Amino acid sequence: MAPVAPRSGDAIFANVERVNAELFTLTYGAIVRQLLTDLEEVEEVNKQLDQMGYNIGIRLIDEFLAKSNVSRCVDFKETAEVIAKVGLKMFLGVTASVTNWDVEGTTCSLILEDNPLVDFVELPDTCQGLYYCNILSGVVRGALEMVSLISRCKLIIQSMEDA
Repeated sequence: MAPVAPRSGDAIFANVERVNAELFTLTYGAIVRQLLTDLEEVEEVNKQLDQMGYNIGIRLIDEFLAKSNVSRCVDFKETAEVIAKVGLKMFLGVTASVTNWDVEGTTCSLILEDNPLVDFVELPDTCQGLYYCNILSGVVRGALEMVSLISRCKLIIQSMEDA
């Protein structure tokens, strides 16, 4: 497995046009709030966020492949590293660590130390069960499917108090 150049995500992120992070975070919050109002059921909102992310992921992969100059990954482990170090940096400005590999090398965890989607967010008690960042799971799943890697992505939230 060829090592992922850790600076490549930084270099791409520096050259990509982007919106103000606070504007993005607030806009995303408004979308989630509107979904909660329209759909009323938290589980339906979770499904909708995943589907929205999936639709974004199948479109983002083209931009990622065009701008990142990443060569073809040889296996899933390398793909996960590229997502964690280049893809997330390119589009969100953050990186992730890849951990918890299973024996077969087909299951892993991408751990975000800093999640820009949750800045300024306080969920009321009525939102129990809401996977606020479920859009990220959909984005990863959609992008992977476009490069012929059928996957399941599951969002697991762990607060700093639980760590």
